[in-house]
Amino acid sequence: MPNHPEAMHHRPQRWIKPTLLVGGAVAVLVVGVGLITRGVASAHLRTEAVEQSIPTVDVVMPASGHEAETLTLPGEVQATNSAVIHARVPGYLKRWNVDIGTPVKAGQELAEIDTPELDQQLEQAKAHLAAAVADEKFAQTTAARWTHLLGRDAVSHQEADEKTAELDAKTTGVQAAKADVDRLMALESFKRIVAPFSGMVTARTTDIGALITAGNASDPGLFTVADVRRLRIYVHVPQSYSAMIVPGVTGHLAVPEYPGRTFDAKLVSTSGAVGAQSGSVLVELQMDNPQSALKPGEYAQVTFDLPPSAGVVQLPASALMFRQKGMAVAVVDPRGRATMKYIKIQRDLGTTVEIASGLSPADRVINNPPDSLVDGQSVRIAAKSRNAAPGQEG
Repeated sequence: MPNHPEAMHHRPQRWIKPTLLVGGAVAVLVVGVGLITRGVASAHLRTEAVEQSIPTVDVVMPASGHEAETLTLPGEVQATNSAVIHARVPGYLKRWNVDIGTPVKAGQELAEIDTPELDQQLEQAKAHLAAAVADEKFAQTTAARWTHLLGRDAVSHQEADEKTAELDAKTTGVQAAKADVDRLMALESFKRIVAPFSGMVTARTTDIGALITAGNASDPGLFTVADVRRLRIYVHVPQSYSAMIVPGVTGHLAVPEYPGRTFDAKLVSTSGAVGAQSGSVLVELQMDNPQSALKPGEYAQVTFDLPPSAGVVQLPASALMFRQKGMAVAVVDPRGRATMKYIKIQRDLGTTVEIASGLSPADRVINNPPDSLVDGQSVRIAAKSRNAAPGQEG
């Protein structure tokens, strides 16, 4: 037999088979662990995606509406009496006696007008009156003579009646001439510009030598006199508050020239009607102004103390949602789901609103709700939510 290499006569090594078995088991184990790890990661991602799809919201608790409120509105201050003094007769301003800021009494002379034309008309009217009086006296004498002659049958009744009628005409002429003189004398009295009431001169729009034209529609007047001892304050109150702002209510005035200081005024009357364009009711307040601290025509902020609102709750305006069925808010129920509640707003206070119905103080209302929020959607409440009423925690 031929000789073969010795290596060909060796038996196979016994360790190879177990090694292959162990390697296969390790490979299967690695594949299994990988599949399990991937499944766990996939489940974790699905759970995280579901959790991230739940919106986190901030909730507020409705505040009670039993607390006192205030309402601040712009007001216009006016004098109790204010008049622009116009000239009644034409001429030239002869002199003025008072300037702005001067206190005046009723009937006090403010200025005097020089009226040469009116003076000449008065003199002419007086001359006409004197002539008419003379004519009347002559007609009276004549009528008396003819009446005496008629008694002797020296003249006819016709002639005597004519003389009597002439006397009546002359008497009427005297009355007309006297009325003309009285009219011109009344106009002469308007040469003196006087104060119609006691007050203060707030404007002077003329000077010595100025041409005065009476009855001109564009005439700005000579003076303005205002009685500032008592003031009227006019305020436009929105319709939603008109039932609470009634006569007897006190308003607190604040003006820019007195920071930190307020003046009290009593509401005395209202217009009793809502303006078609403004949607508000005009109210009038009055107050004494003995030291003339306030000035007519100035701007003021008027604050009213409103009575408490019973049976209503307040919410931030940011919690409101506009839905097809009307105004609504979203509340979080005990299961952590959003529930839509449709509400009725009683008053809009700007940053907050008063809810008349549809909401209770125990509801947890979502503030700044997302537009995509739907009824029944799961939500997550933020770790710390604020209340509608300061000092309460949701």
